[in-house]
Amino acid sequence: MRAFIYTGGTVRTEHITEHPKADDLCIAADSGYHTAVALGERINLLLGDFDSIGAVPRDGGFEIQQVPAEKDYTDTQLAVEIAIDRGAEEIIIIGGLSGRLDHTLSTLAILEDLHARGVYGTVTDGQSRARYMKSTSTLIARSPYRYLSIIAVDEVVKGVDIEGCKYPLKKATLRRRNQFAVSNEITGNVAFIAVKKGGVFIIESRDA
Repeated sequence: MRAFIYTGGTVRTEHITEHPKADDLCIAADSGYHTAVALGERINLLLGDFDSIGAVPRDGGFEIQQVPAEKDYTDTQLAVEIAIDRGAEEIIIIGGLSGRLDHTLSTLAILEDLHARGVYGTVTDGQSRARYMKSTSTLIARSPYRYLSIIAVDEVVKGVDIEGCKYPLKKATLRRRNQFAVSNEITGNVAFIAVKKGGVFIIESRDA
């Protein structure tokens, strides 16, 4: 089962290509409700401490869960936990990459945590789209996102191959403190990325 989680922050709705199907679970995390509304999406659950949503809609035909403002987890993290508890095997987070840097880093960390729990995760705000990958390979299709960056998450990432891009790599070593696989560009229909050892964020971006 897939779950969509809508968060606050700036979202370039005109560039969002990820949309739920009828049987997907849709959760709005606090002011993420406005993100869902702007995208024309229905939600199943509104969750949060409601410090940023403004007036809470009470007659929308969806479940509402209010949590204390003083808590250990962000509203997005709580939404992820609910989605997993309800059987999500894939989670798409819409938003969460713009605005406060601490929230952005927290959202990216969620991707790594999802991977460790066997859940496929993606986060996008329309300007950037991020995924986490560890010690495996994948294909990234060419899209309106112009740039493709590989960001080392572990201290040392070994055996990095990039094919089908303007700047290919072969058996490269990336280091968390020396990021150089940034602002690449896919030149064909698809890029091939492989990592022998270590975790990376795969980030597709466009200019503002």
